Amino acid sequence: MRDQKPIESEMRALPPLDYVDGYPVRPGSYSENGAIPLAEGVNFTIHSHGATSCTLLLFTNGGVEPFARLRFPDNYRIGDVFSMIVYGLKIEDFEYAYQMDGPYDPARGLLFDKENTLLDPYARAVTGQSIWGTERAKGFKYKARVVRNDFDWGNVRVPRIPMRDLVIYEMHVRGYTRHDSSGVSHPGTFAGLIEKIPYLKELGVNAVELLPVFEFDEIFKPRYHEGRRLLDYWGYNTVCFFAPNTSYASNREVHREGRELKELIRALKENGIEVILDVVFNHTAEGNNDGKIISFKGIDNNVYYILKPDGEYYNFSGCGNTMNCNHPVVKAMILECLRYWVVNYRIDGFRFDLASILGRDEDGEPMENPPLLQSLAFDPILRDVKLIAEAWDAGGLYQVGSFPSWSRWAEWNAKYRDDLRSFLKGDGGFAHAAAQRITGSGDIYPSETRGDSASVNFITCHDGFTLYDLYSYSRKHNESNGWNNTDGDNDNRSWNCGAEGDTGDPEVLRLRLRMCRNACAVLMMSRGTPMFLAGDEFLNSQHGNNNPYCHDNEISWLDWSLLGQNSEMFAFWKAMIALRMKYDVIRGKTKPAVCGLEDASVHGVVPYKPGYGYEDRYIGVMYAGRSGDGTRDEIIYVGLNMWWEPLRAALPALPEGKRWRLAADTWKAPYHFEDPLVVAQEGGGFEFGPRSVAVFVAAD
Repeated sequence: MRDQKPIESEMRALPPLDYVDGYPVRPGSYSENGAIPLAEGVNFTIHSHGATSCTLLLFTNGGVEPFARLRFPDNYRIGDVFSMIVYGLKIEDFEYAYQMDGPYDPARGLLFDKENTLLDPYARAVTGQSIWGTERAKGFKYKARVVRNDFDWGNVRVPRIPMRDLVIYEMHVRGYTRHDSSGVSHPGTFAGLIEKIPYLKELGVNAVELLPVFEFDEIFKPRYHEGRRLLDYWGYNTVCFFAPNTSYASNREVHREGRELKELIRALKENGIEVILDVVFNHTAEGNNDGKIISFKGIDNNVYYILKPDGEYYNFSGCGNTMNCNHPVVKAMILECLRYWVVNYRIDGFRFDLASILGRDEDGEPMENPPLLQSLAFDPILRDVKLIAEAWDAGGLYQVGSFPSWSRWAEWNAKYRDDLRSFLKGDGGFAHAAAQRITGSGDIYPSETRGDSASVNFITCHDGFTLYDLYSYSRKHNESNGWNNTDGDNDNRSWNCGAEGDTGDPEVLRLRLRMCRNACAVLMMSRGTPMFLAGDEFLNSQHGNNNPYCHDNEISWLDWSLLGQNSEMFAFWKAMIALRMKYDVIRGKTKPAVCGLEDASVHGVVPYKPGYGYEDRYIGVMYAGRSGDGTRDEIIYVGLNMWWEPLRAALPALPEGKRWRLAADTWKAPYHFEDPLVVAQEGGGFEFGPRSVAVFVAAD
């Protein structure tokens, strides 16, 4: 099956009606936004509520000044939509942009200027940015290119893995393979990531969550600090929502932009791995009043952005502006965009950055039933697509557990991150919260209203410390960002295990490794969808930087030499993922166990008597239920001793004929067993090592 594209056969048979600037034209297809190639030319469609006129600019490839200016005839406008077929254009021969005239009144949010060169918001490719980090020539203008949408997907199947069965691996496309140690032929690209698919399969993850791959300008605001150039490395300042980041492709893809990304997605799906995109609809790269006019500002500034009464920008994003997501025009664009990526790129899910902004109204106030969020929840094209919210914003709207969901949206569970970080490092008073988080956060996501797939559990992500740094630094070290260490979160709940940063102390190093194993084991034994940061499985470090958004260098790039040095840690992650996938009862509630044990129960050192006092630092969690195929009972017990001393705890009694077998123990090597054949100590219970986690399975 090929990509979906509009069929305009009736228009191909129609002759031009007029001439504009020497080009034969006729009214176009008003329902097809963007620039669509036709047999005899190109259909251009764009809309603006406030513009009084619109002019299409045509440039030679790489040209600075247009070789043609085609003003849309007045009768080529229907409502707010300008549409025109230009005959005789070959898409290989030009780039395009627009100019719009209209009132200029900043106090009313109107910024029309007929001299501004404007990027098509629906462009499928943005020109001049295909080589990463290249300085733009003086007078650089954002322009678009027409793309042939003819990629052949073959018989690729959509995995459609249930949310509860996912193991999500968050990664930055460039940083994943940019380091020389990655060993790939095309470092820092989609092609380089394709080369790592065998590694992903060996690890056992079945979903990758890609940091932004929409077109962004990494040198939009270049800075230098101590001689090092700092870029917009993460990519959270979108230039165009419909265009892929061409600098992530290993080769120039002129007029077929996105092909290598599609090849990556196809290869991942052929290996049973889903693709989730981190998308940023809360703001754009245009910034505030001091920012550039790229696209939306010059087309309909007071439509696309939430403005104060004086025309200034509300800044709920922390990045200068806030998109007016629940305005009907903006809502329609976002919905069309997501449909486009699902249909033409076969995307399996989206993680929405600062998603609480998507629920604000045109005055910036939170809405009870935001039209955009509801539309996405019930859209037929998006029915099987995962929708994951980062349920807060920079304006103080925190909605973890209360994000408008219609039992359709999942959330990054920040309370899981915070509560588990605190409990795992031994803070008092977190035993009860940790038990809630491990068993699925039912106190936050009641199953009757949120289902059983609302919680995305994570301890680390791109925004914050890596797992190794979480237990190597007690405070952030962002000096290299150039803001005097004032940026980045201060509430990290981290612990350096006795020495800040690099150390040769063997006791400290052993403790750090155990703490990392603890976090891995608990994450994989928790109900909810686990997500972790790429490189955590082999202890990648950012040297204490918890906000490396601006570093296109060794701070952010994965150092693959650590995989060899920390092969035992990789093996542990691999084993914990495999253990999670082996037992259905770990991933969520199943049919009741024949033996009658409760679906999920919490224990203290004495079974069924959890201790939730301030000084309690041991919890045990037991899952019981039928296997997915209904052939057997599955019983799993996870014990967490966060005391700095050994602790003996009794394990719950099992049905007759079964006994506990140890599957993993972060205290004593070997730390995991492919087959849980070691019998747990009976009678007096099991002695848990200091700051350790052990996992048991019931077997005959």
